[in-house]
Amino acid sequence: MQLGINLGYWGAGMDADNLAVAKEADRLGYAVCWAAEAYGSDAATVLSWVAAQTERIDVGSAIFQIPARQPAMTAMTAATLDSLSGGRFRLGLGVSGPQVSEGWYGVKFDKPLARTREYVEIVRKAMTRERLSYEGQHWTLPLPGGPGKPIKLTVHPQREHIPLYIAAIGPKNLEQTGEIADGALVIFPSAEHLEETTIRHLRAGREKAGKTLDGFDVCPTLPLAVGEDKDVATLSDTFRPYTALYVGGMGSAKQNFYNQLAQRMGFEAAAAEVQEKYLSGDKQGAAAAIPHELIDQTTLLGSVDRIADRMKEYAAAGVTTLSLAPAGFTLDERLASLRAGTEALERAGLA
Repeated sequence: MQLGINLGYWGAGMDADNLAVAKEADRLGYAVCWAAEAYGSDAATVLSWVAAQTERIDVGSAIFQIPARQPAMTAMTAATLDSLSGGRFRLGLGVSGPQVSEGWYGVKFDKPLARTREYVEIVRKAMTRERLSYEGQHWTLPLPGGPGKPIKLTVHPQREHIPLYIAAIGPKNLEQTGEIADGALVIFPSAEHLEETTIRHLRAGREKAGKTLDGFDVCPTLPLAVGEDKDVATLSDTFRPYTALYVGGMGSAKQNFYNQLAQRMGFEAAAAEVQEKYLSGDKQGAAAAIPHELIDQTTLLGSVDRIADRMKEYAAAGVTTLSLAPAGFTLDERLASLRAGTEALERAGLA
């Protein structure tokens, strides 16, 4: 199992520290550095900046939002980043959510599975440098009856095949991801529930494509907080606002994929309470209502030995790249967490 680092969203006041974290992850031999986007900084600019100041670590979008870009533009960006980084780019895609898609991008959030499939097909076709033509439900290239003609990408990617990931949570999305992608970006993964909530759906998709999970990258992100095992409950409190935001506030009351995931993990009553409090404006109450068990199952907390044991569980459950989001109030604390992650992987015998 490899380790990655997830820098999250840029522009939260820790940008200089984030670059230092990426450089240290590069030095330590981490496999990939991911950056996210929502409705603030864009991931492509961040990744180009990180790639220019690192040497070996891959850089990946987690995610480029499908409503934000036409698929041909994403192919252009992916080819450019792969070329500039010397073949170190990984393309992560996702449909975002209804509030961002419709409120920020003005793109109707409907038929996300069909939209994703077409998007991936167009991106991959464009990156082969064939002349681009496509007829689908959501995109038709060139537009009929106009001056457009099939054209091809002029930039040569560093590699013929750029790894393509999809951020997936729901069963149908996971199955399609297994069918059409090279990897899955997963959030709030519980090793105890990973087979039932994630792996079996990915496996079904791979089987549909006539493939197995061999070579497919299962890549969850886990927040990391290092400390004494006796302080695990206190460490988990660090992630209460984060967990409450996703379980309670992401999406709408009817379409919150993270809330639905928490329910599938057995936290039905708590998920409902957290969402009710969060959407009514009681964010502190929502954070307080998050069960400690939910946080502990979906983060890495405690001593290096405890984290090593948890890493073994994730590897046994099918994780191939474990992306860490190290907590810390200072840069030194975050860098220490990175080093602890490497040490834990070695103690687990997974390096």
